[in-house]
Amino acid sequence: MNIRQSLEEFEPQAFSAKACLSSKSQGRKFPSKLCTIRTVFQHDRDRILHSKSFRRLKDKTQVFLSPEGDHYRTRLTHTLEVSQVARTISRALRLNEDLTEAISLGHDLGHTPFGHVGERVLNELVPGGFHHVRQSLRVVDKLEKDGKGLNLTYEVRDGILKHSKGQGGLLTPDAASCAQTLEGQVVRLADIIAYVSHDLDDATRGHVIKGADVPKDISDVVGLRHSCRIDRMIRDLISESMAVDCCQIRLSVEMDEAIRALRSWLFEHVYQAESVQTEFDKASHLLRDLFLYFCDKEDIFLQYGGRRFPGDSLEVSVADFIAGMTDRFALSLYRECFFPQPWKSI
Repeated sequence: MNIRQSLEEFEPQAFSAKACLSSKSQGRKFPSKLCTIRTVFQHDRDRILHSKSFRRLKDKTQVFLSPEGDHYRTRLTHTLEVSQVARTISRALRLNEDLTEAISLGHDLGHTPFGHVGERVLNELVPGGFHHVRQSLRVVDKLEKDGKGLNLTYEVRDGILKHSKGQGGLLTPDAASCAQTLEGQVVRLADIIAYVSHDLDDATRGHVIKGADVPKDISDVVGLRHSCRIDRMIRDLISESMAVDCCQIRLSVEMDEAIRALRSWLFEHVYQAESVQTEFDKASHLLRDLFLYFCDKEDIFLQYGGRRFPGDSLEVSVADFIAGMTDRFALSLYRECFFPQPWKSI
């Protein structure tokens, strides 16, 4: 018996009966030799962690565009915070922490540069629309490893595809939009627990708002400090989920309403604040110009590293290229494409 097999034998003893066991995975699209050390979900986690798309998250905007301070979140630190919140919850509920971690690390791989403004621009320009959730799945299925993809398990792919909440409710009764595993459901709520708290923390640090600006009926429920908010939300989710014997990952009605109210308040006072939105308007023009430029000049698109895969339109290929950019690369490429360059002798 190898290490992986011993881990698989241990899981039914250590996990809840409702956890997703590694040995019961629905498998990969393409058969792959099993690792003798890692379970399939550990293997997926490592495939994501060592991917180029994951590394690029370090230079993608979370809320603030190219902040000068070192302590603001990026898309990478957001991902790590989601992972830690989700793992804490999964361990407490005796779920499969490895599956939870793999979904968490992969959930935002398809995010564009400059945060959600990039997503909005591409959604307007790409035929059929664009959404970072679908793009995250496209990254792991097709774009990574020069078109081979990461060949992840069904459960990780399902969790990535169904992590988004949009502007709707957090406790969806719609089975079609809910991850099939409890681990995927954990990540869905861990995502919003992480971002409403750390975005508020960053906005306070950046003097966009003051902590005391948050309506009292919200702060009374979620707390005033970042650590308090995270603790209260996690404890509420764990206790509420345990109260229904983990048949569903859920929050109390009071906490659900408070988190949704905080999210709406952040949209109005932080994400759409003039000091934040002004720079995003500039980024929107930048990405729009790059998209139209490359769609008109395929040869230059390919020259700069764009790729065409069989069956994909040029617009989809350009969207893949732009969505994969870091903020820094997009800014540099824009200058190179649209700013006069010093003449160089041959």
